[in-house]
Amino acid sequence: MAKRLEGKKIVLMVANEFEDIELWYPALRMSEEGAQVTIVPVEKGLHPRPALPQKYVTGRFGTTVPPLVHKLGKRFSIAKIDEISVQNIDALIIPGGFSPDALRVDERCLNLVRDLHNQGKIVAAICHGPQVLISAGLVKGRKLTSYAAVKDDLINAGAKFVDEPVAVDDNIITSRVPDDLPEFCLSIIEKLAGK
Repeated sequence: MAKRLEGKKIVLMVANEFEDIELWYPALRMSEEGAQVTIVPVEKGLHPRPALPQKYVTGRFGTTVPPLVHKLGKRFSIAKIDEISVQNIDALIIPGGFSPDALRVDERCLNLVRDLHNQGKIVAAICHGPQVLISAGLVKGRKLTSYAAVKDDLINAGAKFVDEPVAVDDNIITSRVPDDLPEFCLSIIEKLAGK
């Protein structure tokens, strides 16, 4: 079977309390299409199990980055945000949960999102992820969707909100909730594959 994303490089960026399935579903889906997937854990936000400051970035349901259940192997790599070069990325995916609340106040994250967008690269966000796009100043006049709690924020920032499983506006792709992950991932894959 032909892999549509062979040679493409995709980054998923998360902080503590990310929505677990919104990280791992796209990571697996993109890798099975042949993409090189890099996960960037940004050590920000409230840790769900505080104690040691050097704990792994952890999702709302307890999965960690890097994953404790298996070795990274050939499907994923882990990188620090300062190691990411815009020139070496084809797409950035921002999962939801409470992670975007921490990412949106980190200037390194916002600069990465802005630089990717300005170069016409894909910036995709699901659930609360569009909060990062708001803080990066990228939503005015654009058609976007999100989790219901972010709807007013998008509208107040000048976005054209749509209540649909996925919204594609040029190089920005957004979705609402985990149930929309199939449409979200397919839109990213098709856009990267040039369809």
